[in-house]
Amino acid sequence: MKFFDIVIIGGGLSGSSTALNLSKKGYSVLIIEKEAKRDFVCCAGGMAASTANLISTDINSVIESQVESVHFTWKSTDKVIADIPGKSPFWIVRREELDNLLLQEASKYGASIIRPSEVQSVTKIGEKWHCKLSNETFIKTKFLVIADGSESKWCSYLNLGPKKPKYARTSAIRLEGLGNISKNSVRFDFGSIKYGFAWAFPLKNSLNIGLGTFIGNNEFYNYELIEEILKGFGFRNINIKAKQKKLRIWNGIHNLNADGVLVVGDAASLCDPFLAEGIRPALISSFYASNIIDECLISNTYNLDEYSRVMKINWGLSMAWGKRIAEVFYRFPKTGYNIGIKRKTAPKRIAQILSGEMNYSDIANRVIKRLIFRNHK
Repeated sequence: MKFFDIVIIGGGLSGSSTALNLSKKGYSVLIIEKEAKRDFVCCAGGMAASTANLISTDINSVIESQVESVHFTWKSTDKVIADIPGKSPFWIVRREELDNLLLQEASKYGASIIRPSEVQSVTKIGEKWHCKLSNETFIKTKFLVIADGSESKWCSYLNLGPKKPKYARTSAIRLEGLGNISKNSVRFDFGSIKYGFAWAFPLKNSLNIGLGTFIGNNEFYNYELIEEILKGFGFRNINIKAKQKKLRIWNGIHNLNADGVLVVGDAASLCDPFLAEGIRPALISSFYASNIIDECLISNTYNLDEYSRVMKINWGLSMAWGKRIAEVFYRFPKTGYNIGIKRKTAPKRIAQILSGEMNYSDIANRVIKRLIFRNHK
């Protein structure tokens, strides 16, 4: 049986970032990843530049574009544009390249990775976690990190996060060319997707397009609808290959740790329930998870309760308001667009949320009151 200081289940963004942070501190780290390689990750790729401070390596090589403005439309018309303040505060990356870069950097500092392989069982024996892998390998570790994404089976098994996760349904498409999307802008289109929206994020020579619905269990995928949305983004008569995914989104403040184990990223249901932002919470959670595990290893303790506390303060309180805004906005989308987007200061506020300069709690009360009042007039 092999022994490690930390075992991480999942080699996506939150898992690879956690591995890099801890391997750089000199700990023995093992990542268990079920996929042999990552060619395409279902992610728009937008990230606030400020989150680079949470990554312990240079990621300039995987930055595809630097966003200067956010464009909003209603069914491809009625455009509203907001400039993002500051110098290049919002970037677009290819998620598969970012994930792979972090895994490679973690390996340079001694982290090990087993792929493709799945964890079949986890058991706490004494103070250590014992993991059995699909290739009959047995692993023992002081700390276990759950980072296996929205399809995580270990969160509920270990009573971490919400007992009943809430999901958004999303589809992701990557097309060559930029259509009618400006190179240094991103676009959000409302009105076409029930209880959701479509988005277009530009890479160097291609476009990440996504569709998401955030309330209920709505099926929105059909060729005619996607074809119409793509026309609005400047694409006609093309073959569509969409990757569909259920995405865990924020569903309240819950405990994210137990004795010697914690959960990070999408598996922890941290994704923004209004704008579907996943990169920032993945990096925030991996940053705090790494620091708190480091403190425990230094002090020879296994109590990770500080992790749930800091995630509540630094992410959860804002997302609690984001959830309330989303529930009102998506139920009354036209009213939401007229008040939440077209209002003079509103698009700038959303741009500031994307860049990490503002939280939902800063605007929530005003936005919700306006939406409810306008809808009941």
